[in-house]
Amino acid sequence: MKHCTLISSPLGDILLRAEDDALTGLFFVGQKYFPKETIDNTRDGLSAMPRLLRQTQEELAEYFAGERQRFSIKVRTSGTAFQRRVWGELVKIPYGEIESYGGLAERLGFDAGAARAVGAANGRNPVSIIVPCHRVLSGTGDLTGYAGGLERKQALLALERPGLRSATQLSLLDA
Repeated sequence: MKHCTLISSPLGDILLRAEDDALTGLFFVGQKYFPKETIDNTRDGLSAMPRLLRQTQEELAEYFAGERQRFSIKVRTSGTAFQRRVWGELVKIPYGEIESYGGLAERLGFDAGAARAVGAANGRNPVSIIVPCHRVLSGTGDLTGYAGGLERKQALLALERPGLRSATQLSLLDA
């Protein structure tokens, strides 16, 4: 059974989607690739939300408050085998760390030329924040390619890296 709910966050409303016992979607409202499904807005009725969605909301609130660095939510993603490999590698990037698209391609056993393909898969991540696609930057450290918007990517990185020096670029050398 599929459940959806809309929650508030410091970066805007988020649609959470769960199927059976796993989170299958976490999307900022209006982001690129936002699902076309109906939003069941239970903002004012947390008790009506399935336990998994309540837990997700609580863990996200802790994350945004700077109190959580790892999530315990079970996720299930659907995508191509390549996309799932990329998403599986994203969860290995520690809180507060960053990686380049080329570096991620190399970690997956490809040459850095596969960076665009990795970036495309990264952008289709259906469980953003929990599967931390915001931690991936261009090879020069530029903030690029976040389906939720570059302002949100910058805010997520600043939350995890309080010493963020620039609005448009981060040094990959100090990661």
